[in-house]
Amino acid sequence: MEAAAAAPGFWDDHRAAQAQMQQLVRLKDQVTLWRSLRSDAASALELTELALEEGDDSIQEQLEAEAADLARSLEREEINLTLSGGYDDRPAIVSIRSGAGGTDSHDWTQMLLGMYTRWAEEEKRSLQVMDLSYGDEAGLRTATLEIGGPYACGYLNAENGVHRLVRLSPYDPNHLRHTSFAEVEVLPAAVEEEAEVEVRPDDLKMDFFRSSGPGGQNVQKVASAVRLTHLPTGVVVTCQTERSQHQNREYAMRILRARLLDRQNRERADELARLRGERVAPEWGHQIRSYVLHPYKSVKDHRTNYQSTNPDAVLDGDLQGFISAYLMSKVGDGG
Repeated sequence: MEAAAAAPGFWDDHRAAQAQMQQLVRLKDQVTLWRSLRSDAASALELTELALEEGDDSIQEQLEAEAADLARSLEREEINLTLSGGYDDRPAIVSIRSGAGGTDSHDWTQMLLGMYTRWAEEEKRSLQVMDLSYGDEAGLRTATLEIGGPYACGYLNAENGVHRLVRLSPYDPNHLRHTSFAEVEVLPAAVEEEAEVEVRPDDLKMDFFRSSGPGGQNVQKVASAVRLTHLPTGVVVTCQTERSQHQNREYAMRILRARLLDRQNRERADELARLRGERVAPEWGHQIRSYVLHPYKSVKDHRTNYQSTNPDAVLDGDLQGFISAYLMSKVGDGG
């Protein structure tokens, strides 16, 4: 591939050349990673053999730490090897929608937004909040964000579904236990350079309105929020995060393209389960994961039975155990 990239005329087809260069960079990164792991393992093994020959146990703690680091890296790469889908390496468009539970569900939606934001920050991934719709009293009705980085969509597909919260409600005057639901939808971002999603200007209806803040208050005197309607499909997207009408339009187009790509894929029955799974109502009986803060503390994934007794850490972005368990279970199921 490097030889082909250096050949005359390689950049004559700029789009194809750019795609090949991106693939080349990904492959080189992967080769470099595996060679580095092999070198680290060989070095640790050689040092272990020398220590055994000399009867020197002074470096045992260091070797155990190196072995643990290698094991974690190998586990991570084993999971990455499961992510071979056509969209797994795309950025992810993550939409969170409040479900049953009233004001508590709006607060739960905002908590989930914080959880994914902190996960992205811990993973050093790019993050862009694209749209927020506030609840009447507190929290958020909906939130949409884009998370990038290696295999973003592949990892975050583990979060696709209904999330259930059980806690003592801060919005109940009697401070009783409430159950709230929110739905998380994960879509692969559409790549503008590819012709897989065509959005013609004539197919778009664009409206502008004033964005609102917490409590439903209008916080903008200028109509900077954008609503896009794709006339052939009826898909509607709104964006009101930014003060700039131009920026909101750009975000709305990115969300629209992702939804149109998803619509195309859902029409292909063989890709339906892999990309989306069955759409269900965000209410009782359909949750993929339960977060219980009272009367005990627990987070349990009902698909894998993976469990944590530290919901505070999970809500602070410690999701990797849940994601890994889900991805490895899909391998075991042949998915």
